[in-house]
Amino acid sequence: MKATEKTFNGLRISGFIALFLLLALSGLCCYLIAGTNGTWSVITGIVGLCLLVVCLLGFMEIEPNNARVMLFFGKYKGTITDNGFFWVNPLYSKKKITLRARNLDVPPIKVNDKVGNPVMIGAVMVWKVKDTYRAMFDIDSSSISISSNKSFISMGESSELSQRMQNYENFVQIQSDAAIRKIAGMYAYDYNESKDPVTLRSDDGEVAQKLEEELNSRLAIAGIEVLEARINYLAYASEIAGVMLRRQQAEAIIAARERIVEGAVSMVQLALNKLDKDNIVELDEERKAAMVSNLLVVLCADEAAQPVVNTGTLHH
Repeated sequence: MKATEKTFNGLRISGFIALFLLLALSGLCCYLIAGTNGTWSVITGIVGLCLLVVCLLGFMEIEPNNARVMLFFGKYKGTITDNGFFWVNPLYSKKKITLRARNLDVPPIKVNDKVGNPVMIGAVMVWKVKDTYRAMFDIDSSSISISSNKSFISMGESSELSQRMQNYENFVQIQSDAAIRKIAGMYAYDYNESKDPVTLRSDDGEVAQKLEEELNSRLAIAGIEVLEARINYLAYASEIAGVMLRRQQAEAIIAARERIVEGAVSMVQLALNKLDKDNIVELDEERKAAMVSNLLVVLCADEAAQPVVNTGTLHH
């Protein structure tokens, strides 16, 4: 059975009570040292003061949404998630870890969609540490590297917690790149390339859900939970962007023309029916055809039609 996080059940008392007891004992040690009860009293007082100094290492302060991973000579004893001021056995190692949510903006990467078109896709996600045991012991932070322009935080420049969280963020970003590549390969960029109802561009909800599920499955080994993940950048790669733009423009023009023709035909039909119903004028088939032709030219033209007065007959 794989080990997971557990609650620390060792000795833990209020830090204020422990502080009061240590102050009282320090007063007693000072009394023994300053007293005239002999050499053994002085030795006892000095030893007591040394032990009190060691006991000071047992104090710890835990802020909300922070935790302490407790180790006893390398053995995991549990995690304390309660916030407050506590005192524990000073021989315990207390590893600090934050449980607060953190944002990660994954820069756009070039991937291939379902039909093989190269696209640039980026994402933004919210994540946090859920299982402190796995986050602390199941990933090797020393092997995590990332090829980005971000400066790597060294131990000499920041605290151990900052270094640890930076390692987690690097791990999350690497896994995010892999998850984005997989999800992008499951969908086409748009309806133009595929007849599937769900595409990267059209249905952000389902794609975001799939991305979140994929990230959670990949990051579970590190005890990290993804609260939200969404695509925040989507575009064709530069080498095909111009061609795809012209294709989209052509399809938009065709779609607009179809709507214009449909509307023009319905208006012509309405005009003919109205003339016939109200007996305004009787038109033979030839005159109806001429009227339909003229109306379609007027309604479907890109520019406003210029009126022409026909002073002759239809044929002259």
